[in-house]
Amino acid sequence: MNTFRFAYPQVLWLLALLPLLIFLRGKKGPAPALVFSTTSIARAISDGRKSRPGRVPAILRLLTLALLVMALARPQFGNTTTNVKASGIDILLAVDVSGSMEARDFTLNGQPTSRLEVVKTVVSRFIRERPNDRIGLVAFAGRPYLVCPLTLDHDWLQKRLDTLKTGMIEDGTAIGSAIASGTNRLRRSKAKSRILILLTDGMNNAGKVAPLTAAEAAETVRIKVYTIGAGTRGEAPMPVVDAFGRKRLAMVRVDIDEETLRQVAARTGAQYFRATNTKSLEKIYKEINKLETTTRKIKHFSMYRELFGYPVLLALLLVGVELVLTRRRLP
Repeated sequence: MNTFRFAYPQVLWLLALLPLLIFLRGKKGPAPALVFSTTSIARAISDGRKSRPGRVPAILRLLTLALLVMALARPQFGNTTTNVKASGIDILLAVDVSGSMEARDFTLNGQPTSRLEVVKTVVSRFIRERPNDRIGLVAFAGRPYLVCPLTLDHDWLQKRLDTLKTGMIEDGTAIGSAIASGTNRLRRSKAKSRILILLTDGMNNAGKVAPLTAAEAAETVRIKVYTIGAGTRGEAPMPVVDAFGRKRLAMVRVDIDEETLRQVAARTGAQYFRATNTKSLEKIYKEINKLETTTRKIKHFSMYRELFGYPVLLALLLVGVELVLTRRRLP
């Protein structure tokens, strides 16, 4: 890719001083006065000027200074190439977006926040830490929904992650169908390692596939399924609307089928984790990040041609022009 750049762009801040020089030069001072014994001397001096350049020399000096500043910043033109070798790991993230993910038992920046918003924040960080993996996203509630296919375009993936919200799919918790959908997406991949990270805060109560049946299918095609149970134990504060249409928090019972999630992970050679707060959720994704890591090689090549000589030559040319405009005749 051909690019133009300055090696020291911070030097260009010196250009901001040029308007100050113009201001200082434009300030009026006391009128000059000379006393001559005879008018013939003054006449001789005035006749010695070849021309009246006016403000042109001052403008030329400012342009010369600007060109020298640009030369000091070292303008360069060339090309750069970056070859990134992907890690060979394909990751599909399955996130529960059922209504219970609105529970406010997690915190973000010290404030009670819904489980889903915290999950989106933590998952976003996980994506940033794996720039060379193909990552996809599946949302599920009463059924699974492909939000983003496997991709190396993580900017697009992050934008799709931001769109996750409760109510985007009919309610329910189809854990088995989510695993089956993720397995179906990953089985076509030729990556040396394929993993599915499923996060839920409930029990399987929807869909046509049982979680353990889906886990068997994942095991057959050698896909690891990491499972995460999110939510406090016992009860959690949930926003509800009362008979007067007012929103308030009410404590609701939390039910997570940890045994099934544990069996799914064990069956596929992965692990089950339980996140009861934001800190533990962050720790879980960091742990998975460490478990599923391979060496990545990045090759960077760049070649630039120095261009500082051009502004220097142009500055010298302007100095010459100024000298020509301001020179005086000898008597």
